[in-house]
Amino acid sequence: MEQYVLEMRAITKRFSGVKAIDNVNFRVKTGQIHALVGENGAGKSTLVNILSGVYPYGEYEGDIFMDGAAESCRFRNIKDSEQKGIAIIHQELALVPELSVAENIFLGNEQQKFGVMNWTDTRVKAAEMLKQVGLDISTETKVRHLGMGMQQLIEIAKALSKDVKVLILDEPTAALNDEDSAYLLDLLVDLKNKGITCILISHKLNEVIRVAQEITVLRDGQTVDTLPIEDATEDVIIKLMVGRELSDRYPKREHIVGDVCFEVNDWNVYDPADQFRKVISDVNFNSRKGEVVGLYGLMGAGRTELALSIFGRFYGTKISGSVKLDGQEISVRTVSEAVKNGVAYVTEDRKQAGLVLIHPIKDNISLVSLNQISKNFILDNNEDIKVAEEYRSKLNIRSTGILQKVGSLSGGNQQKVLFSKWIFSQPEILILDEPTRGVDVGAKYDIYTIINDLASNGKSVLMISSELPELLGMCDRIYVMNRGKIVGELSAQDATQERIMHFIMESNKAEGVVH
Repeated sequence: MEQYVLEMRAITKRFSGVKAIDNVNFRVKTGQIHALVGENGAGKSTLVNILSGVYPYGEYEGDIFMDGAAESCRFRNIKDSEQKGIAIIHQELALVPELSVAENIFLGNEQQKFGVMNWTDTRVKAAEMLKQVGLDISTETKVRHLGMGMQQLIEIAKALSKDVKVLILDEPTAALNDEDSAYLLDLLVDLKNKGITCILISHKLNEVIRVAQEITVLRDGQTVDTLPIEDATEDVIIKLMVGRELSDRYPKREHIVGDVCFEVNDWNVYDPADQFRKVISDVNFNSRKGEVVGLYGLMGAGRTELALSIFGRFYGTKISGSVKLDGQEISVRTVSEAVKNGVAYVTEDRKQAGLVLIHPIKDNISLVSLNQISKNFILDNNEDIKVAEEYRSKLNIRSTGILQKVGSLSGGNQQKVLFSKWIFSQPEILILDEPTRGVDVGAKYDIYTIINDLASNGKSVLMISSELPELLGMCDRIYVMNRGKIVGELSAQDATQERIMHFIMESNKAEGVVH
């Protein structure tokens, strides 16, 4: 008979009378990796927050059982769930940048006796935890000096220090490059082999299929199905998630491409922290009206730095080169100048740099274009409401209304609000930095449709993405970037993953870089 480390029975949770999850049943076998998937807003986070004690017993209906016990668990806070061996690693990591690795690993679980910290035990045990996750770094290193991949591993080490039985990971590879993602997934398999049960929440279905033994799909707050990995393909999972088949992941559009409208010439940028290190070197590229142009490169290639340096010189120092719109050189020395001259930038980090999460949808959409809904410096509130309602409808933003706070929206709907803000600014060139990061396949399709609509209306789109299939499916041309330089350009007809990677490898050889 199968043994279940965790069973959640008939779980229902309401917010202001509205059911976020409805009669959800979810159970996980001991010592396996169990994937939990669903569109943004399907109820995954709500379910996990109940399990981890964020939503305490009494605020939901249903029962939670651990290790086959007859009596249900009544978690009143996070500490209660941790005592049962449950640990959760959220997508937004809960590390303190200015503290050391050792201090972060035992934060809230301090190694002390009679109220006095035992720093020797802290360092020794932290080193043991780092060894378990394969990190060879000093326990005294401050977390702010570490990359995102290492920070994810420190979060896992932190969970292991609490004798974890069930490790829940929410989008653990969303911000990682391919190499770090592969390492983390291998680590999860290793932990599973050591008897630790993992619940993996991810939109990257290829990764889910690679490591999970079972997959549970949620849709609209309800359990749709739980299936063994042998019966799971990406197409099957997508159909269960969205309630329909997505026969074509990338919506088609008419490729009517006009004249060159945006040009960047001889662009050079130096590191603001080291004025002698050139980050962007002699970059030249262009984009035509109605064209979606892709920009690809491995982590550290300089894609975001290039975009931010163009967008009001938000990044970099000693910047030189020219930017032209419709053949005329424009000034982009400040963000306001860039916006005024038709340049918009959709950031890869919507929560930290793109949106005001505590403000409603309405305020976020009009944030950079208040002049369009003002007269004599007085805001026209009726016009503000009209614009917000228009974009909420046009971009299919799922919400209770335009006054709903953006922080309470799902990731895909937050991204649509961010798009609305910049589309309303009426740009000629829209730079999209990882536009579908952290959103599900259904929301991705919606965003692809928005991008195609922009191109069909004559706008020029520069699309930066770490997902090569996404660029191959969406773009008319693709520029390849490596070590701060453009090293290749391919049309949609000629572009393949192999040819793109060939450009990068040849560039590394030419510069004597050995992998």
